Amino acid sequence: MPDKAVSSVALPDLDEPALTAVAARLASRVGTGAVIHLVGPLGAGKTTFARALLQVLGVGERVKSPTYSLIESYSVDGLAIHHLDLYRIAASEELEWLGLADLDQAATLWLIEWPERAPGAVPPADLVVNLKHAEAARDLRLDALTDRGRDWLADFQVLN
Repeated sequence: MPDKAVSSVALPDLDEPALTAVAARLASRVGTGAVIHLVGPLGAGKTTFARALLQVLGVGERVKSPTYSLIESYSVDGLAIHHLDLYRIAASEELEWLGLADLDQAATLWLIEWPERAPGAVPPADLVVNLKHAEAARDLRLDALTDRGRDWLADFQVLN
């Protein structure tokens, strides 16, 4: 049985199909709610990862990037899903009008791109998905910040 205390898993040199496979594997664990922060430079695959995860969860509609709307929300089998892209945010105070606290339900999945742009204004992460360019592929590191996140990483330990 994998060690449940795992707090980071590195998966280097992933092409897009491998990146979406990781997102699909994670999707099987987040059905009761979670907070996932997506971190990395422009074009690193944050939206690709989020889109893959949402499609596996059963979002049947087109999964749009929330770059301009800041937030796209979905509902699947009682799970409220909020995908945020904070790239255009200059300060945490700019998020007040979104009413994020009002969106938090018992079963809510938060996917937050660029969380570092609004410290303290977004829910704290269970898991941080770190992406970076690696030639034609991506390097991925998953960092668990809660017990729930560490439980999920136990599933990925075999890939490491």
